[in-house]
Amino acid sequence: MSHLVELRTRLMTVTIVVIVIFAVLAFFSDRLYSLLAEPMLAVLPPGSQLVAIDPLTPFSTPLRLALYLAIIAAAPVLLYQAWAFIAPGLYQREKRVAAPLLVSSMLLFYAGCAFAYFVLLPAMFKFLAITRPEGVAMMPDIARYLDFVAIIALASGFSFEVPIATIILVLLGWVTPKQLADARGYAIIAIFVIAMIITPGDGVSMIMMAIPMCVLYEAGILAARIIAPKSRDGSAGAPR
Repeated sequence: MSHLVELRTRLMTVTIVVIVIFAVLAFFSDRLYSLLAEPMLAVLPPGSQLVAIDPLTPFSTPLRLALYLAIIAAAPVLLYQAWAFIAPGLYQREKRVAAPLLVSSMLLFYAGCAFAYFVLLPAMFKFLAITRPEGVAMMPDIARYLDFVAIIALASGFSFEVPIATIILVLLGWVTPKQLADARGYAIIAIFVIAMIITPGDGVSMIMMAIPMCVLYEAGILAARIIAPKSRDGSAGAPR
């Protein structure tokens, strides 16, 4: 029961933090949505704008964006509460490894979302604007635009977790850094397939998404070689 009470307390703490951040961001929700719409507005003809099909979306959509941002902004608090809950049950070596992984995963996720907003989305929207049929005007609905950007940002954020995934696989003993390096060719093919699924499928945005993932895959192999315990023959590998 003491563990359940502690878990409830920590969940309530995270919930309160999200509510407080949301309450602050709600005052700037219209401005935040304007910033979110800039990648799309930049490729639309002068005078064009997003539209609202449903009467409630001009009010609800900016608030939904504020809620999404509040949850993302509260992620460090969530990770800290999760860490404080499970840390007492971990060994010292597990603590030394888990703490940097949690911090790195959070920073990589933020970096992936920023990459999507500043690099990937402008390239995607420019491609979509160029390839649209003649006589068809681009007038996206604000709610669907938010959903589309949220999916791309989440996909990009999780894609940047490649180094964390490789390190965890090595620490679990499922693979070794050498096996990851030997499977580099298959990994690159898988990365390009994932990039093709995330992006509209044009060559430019697909390559722009795949290149950072390939670099992060190599960074994950390098980090796994440093973190992974040494086997008896002196090579980095899984614990016996």
